[in-house]
Amino acid sequence: MNTHLATAGPAPAADDLVVARPQGLYCPPGDFYIDPWRPVDRAVITHGHSDHARGGNAHYLAHRDSAAILRRRLGEDITLQTLAYGETVVHHGVRVSLHPAGHVLGSAQVRLEHGGRVWVASGDYKLEADGTNAPFEPVRCDTFITESTFGLPIYRWPSQAALFAEIDAWWRANAEAGRPSVLYAYALGKAQRLLHGVDATIGPIVAHGAVEPLNAVYRAAGVVLPPTLSVSDPALDKAALSRALVIAPPSAASSPWLKRFGPDLSDAFASGWMQLRGTRRRRGVDRGFVVSDHADWPGLMAAIRGTGAERVFVTHGSVATMVRWLGEQGLRAQGFATEYGDEEGSGGASGQPGGDAATESEPRG
Repeated sequence: MNTHLATAGPAPAADDLVVARPQGLYCPPGDFYIDPWRPVDRAVITHGHSDHARGGNAHYLAHRDSAAILRRRLGEDITLQTLAYGETVVHHGVRVSLHPAGHVLGSAQVRLEHGGRVWVASGDYKLEADGTNAPFEPVRCDTFITESTFGLPIYRWPSQAALFAEIDAWWRANAEAGRPSVLYAYALGKAQRLLHGVDATIGPIVAHGAVEPLNAVYRAAGVVLPPTLSVSDPALDKAALSRALVIAPPSAASSPWLKRFGPDLSDAFASGWMQLRGTRRRRGVDRGFVVSDHADWPGLMAAIRGTGAERVFVTHGSVATMVRWLGEQGLRAQGFATEYGDEEGSGGASGQPGGDAATESEPRG
């Protein structure tokens, strides 16, 4: 487990709407937690990735588009209350509403209002719309809690158009050479973003068994995805397979399942970490595509400015760098200790919702 240590900064105020406790980020006046990492009575969940949505809580509150993901991950019998974006509930005098985070399907920022103060806990987010979930919306607040997964100035993502032009060119070249194209991507969010964006006329698309159930959740929510096949589908003969794009979780790279595509495949990894030199080599793949469901440095800065917040708490990622930078910009900034964001780097990615493949963090080894 990767616990990110708190960064020195101003001491918490006695009436803060969110404080760090051993169980997670706690709202004292509301008596509930946001994305707790230990079981609690009441949990508000920002999205379905396993580092933010964990089992054992007595009651969950989340966006309605997260319901199918959470029940699949945590059990059909969980006590789950859902809200639409912008819908408000009041609990112990705290007004709670959820607002689009642009991260994955159903991802939400949590707005808290109490005693004339407004805080927003953003969970994970990205600013560029990708067509698979509600686009990020800045929410005005006094205090903003932001992630910092890619919180260094070197991280700057290509545009959607440039990204998919690159992926399509790779797939097309492989198809013309008669080689299957295997693209490793995390099963929840990343895989569906890739499916939505590629040119499906190039060839058939094969989805790994860990990806396809989540494709069904996205389709049920109205997200347009191209048809996908299983590797055992009768329609997938040798000629079709040689032109296929295969979307699979990273764990498939070392599994017998991959052998079905033969020894002449071309493989690639989709991650924001592909912007780092040497990461593709450590992953042992032919290509790396810079694809992230988290905000890059300009996105993080734009999101923070868009809130108008004068106080910012920074969680999981490059906490010290962002706290220092924000302080230089005149904001009151400090870190929160959390247990988010270690799953992409775990090396044991299962690709299942709630498995190690659920989100992004710095790779190790």
